Amino acid sequence: MYENYSENEKRLYLAMLAEQCERYKDMIEILENLINIKKEEINLEEKNLISIAYKNYISEIRSAISIIITYENKEISKEKSPYLEYIKEYKEKIIKELEIECLKICNSIENIIMPKLETKEKKVFFGKLKGDYYRYIAENTEGEIKQKYSDLSLKTYNETLIEANNLNYKNSNKLGLLLNLSVLYYEVNLNFNEALNLAKDTLNKGKEELNGVDEDNEQFKESISILNLLNDNIKMWEMDNKK
Repeated sequence: MYENYSENEKRLYLAMLAEQCERYKDMIEILENLINIKKEEINLEEKNLISIAYKNYISEIRSAISIIITYENKEISKEKSPYLEYIKEYKEKIIKELEIECLKICNSIENIIMPKLETKEKKVFFGKLKGDYYRYIAENTEGEIKQKYSDLSLKTYNETLIEANNLNYKNSNKLGLLLNLSVLYYEVNLNFNEALNLAKDTLNKGKEELNGVDEDNEQFKESISILNLLNDNIKMWEMDNKK
């Protein structure tokens, strides 16, 4: 009976098994191989699995950097620390790893995933992801390197916005793209006005189009969640700016 299982079904099963084992690098490799050899468009299950794999793999590295920064700040606060030099050296090593792995993902999105996309929504979804992974590098680097990846993130988001132009403001992919672009403006480019104006404009347009929609409506649940995030960001940014 198992002879009827296709190679794609086998790879999908292995990807889900890798997810349960929290082997996200394996999960990425399995899914990219699957997507690379298939002729059809990426389906919803494959889309969800590859985005989960990318997110969880990079989240581990980002989390490590956050922990190291906590230790670094603790040592900086001391009058004299014998460990600060070691902490900084280790932080740079992990930041370099983040850069390498995020660039691998951006390259895979561009060369493996994008050629297998037909629908506008999927193109916007993965375009946003590519912009996100450039942004993660920019968030953790400085100087010319930070500027380089900030520019790449902005360029990718703006190109994806053109693709999203005909999508309405009920669409979670478009809302997520605009949310993350506003985060780039605020957290990386330190452009408070641009971030706030974009967030407010997106929130107002989203609210207008989703007016009367029940919060428990499964079709628009994610869109409503993104509007709530935009609202939270606006309040937090305005408070921070008053300090």
